[in-house]
Amino acid sequence: MIDQSPVKTEVLKVSEDFTLKCGEVLPEIEIAYETWGTLNADGSNAILLTHALSGSHHACGLNDCLPEAGDLWKEELHEGWWGEFIGPGKALDTDRFFIISANYLGGCYGTTGPSSINPVTGKTYGSSFPVLSVADQVAMQVKLLDELGITVLRAAIGPSVGGLVTLSFATLHPDRVRTVIPIASGMKTTVLNRLILFEQILAIENDPHFRGGDYYQSEHPDYGLALARMISHKTFVHLDAIESRARKEVRQDNESLAWYKVQDTFQSYMLHQGKKFVKRFDANTYLRIIDMWSKYDARREAGVETNEDLFAPCAENGQDFLVFSIDSDFCFYPEEQSEIVAGLESSDVKTMHITVHSDKGHDSFLLEPALYSPHIAYVLASD
Repeated sequence: MIDQSPVKTEVLKVSEDFTLKCGEVLPEIEIAYETWGTLNADGSNAILLTHALSGSHHACGLNDCLPEAGDLWKEELHEGWWGEFIGPGKALDTDRFFIISANYLGGCYGTTGPSSINPVTGKTYGSSFPVLSVADQVAMQVKLLDELGITVLRAAIGPSVGGLVTLSFATLHPDRVRTVIPIASGMKTTVLNRLILFEQILAIENDPHFRGGDYYQSEHPDYGLALARMISHKTFVHLDAIESRARKEVRQDNESLAWYKVQDTFQSYMLHQGKKFVKRFDANTYLRIIDMWSKYDARREAGVETNEDLFAPCAENGQDFLVFSIDSDFCFYPEEQSEIVAGLESSDVKTMHITVHSDKGHDSFLLEPALYSPHIAYVLASD
């Protein structure tokens, strides 16, 4: 049963310069986060959960009010995205663990991002919001953990793009986490994904309403963002699942573009996904996060040349890894997780590699808790 307990987002204000890897400085940042469970006296039972590309920090329970997100906090977001994993007796057992999840820096659900007010100018950041790296997300998480009094995490967990952040947290701060669980992720963005992400960037950039990112006081680039989502959606959901869902959908016969008329339920389904997404997400945030993803290389984030240099500190600090692959994943192919595992094993890091057999594609980690929970519970069972 999914936990329907009401939860509330907390916001930590860091009133000091936050220097990004690109060299630019944010004069202050706010970090939106939620927690579940109780932190023990020595802070050793904390688990850091990092969300995927277009997710949020709201992973469990019911949160029907998030003023920080404005009109973007739609009903589909009210129920936590990983509720089947978090709670008493579940994989992330809140009777034992204290779970923390923070919205991305650059986000649109409460953490400082392009739609936030720049305290220096009094206006929204818009196009002036800097480019981000995964290392910046890790630095933001460390700020939050320090504020909460957490020195060493029991575990860090992240699916998809969240897995990139999780891997970099583990390699940038190997002394601050014991168990590392990247799910359907990678250690360097592939050429294929970089091309797919570039297509999405072009879709948004070429929307006439984008205006370089300064659109908050006028029409938003909804067509561009919708197209970007449609491009990405087919990598998140297995094509068989798309076909099955589309066959159940009632085609909207009045849907048309300037000249082209939507022909079938498959096109109607994808158009629906795009239209739905623009109501709950910000185009500037989307661009910052997919740019961050596009240039990701765990070695470069850590400033090292080889996998041995990357993972040796993990071994020295006694970390253990649980790496998940999904055999039907078209977004982060299983070969990408095999590369992580090979690097870990060659550095003598204790590693378990699980391949989930699913017909759901990349989104399996959201839809099939029974395929993941026993393995997560197992690696967290030892103290």
